[in-house]
Amino acid sequence: MGTNPRVPKGWHTVTPRIVAKGARRLVKFLVTVFDAKGEYRDDRPSEIRIGDSIVMITDVGVRRATPAFLYVYVSDADATYRRAIKAGARSLEKPTDTPYGDRRCMVEDRWRNIWRIATRMARGKKVGKGRLEPALKRGTKVPFLEALLEDRGNR
Repeated sequence: MGTNPRVPKGWHTVTPRIVAKGARRLVKFLVTVFDAKGEYRDDRPSEIRIGDSIVMITDVGVRRATPAFLYVYVSDADATYRRAIKAGARSLEKPTDTPYGDRRCMVEDRWRNIWRIATRMARGKKVGKGRLEPALKRGTKVPFLEALLEDRGNR
């Protein structure tokens, strides 16, 4: 598939949109945590750029609050995690190395958006072989899923 001439320049074919109560504060959170670019708009969706991607942010009103679950690559997952916690996010998973080469963590912001924050590790860096699979087979609890189920009354 080629480039779609109907997609605005600088945008991707799929663009996430978050509807949040207090969207102005959410934009400030994104600027603080992810060094995002863009400003809050009250007359239309705010176009916030995180890295090479745009996330549209809108206040509740015509639409109800609609949180998102986004995987965001950053240059330093640990530093971004610390900024998110300092900005009021709740930790769902502390930074850890994965068998597939990402160092990642996860937080939930006060608007119930979940941010999987990741940094691709340097080529050749090894993570213990089979570290993840045995834990899953043993039925190890996954804290972020437990927290989500508890918060949403799905237990």
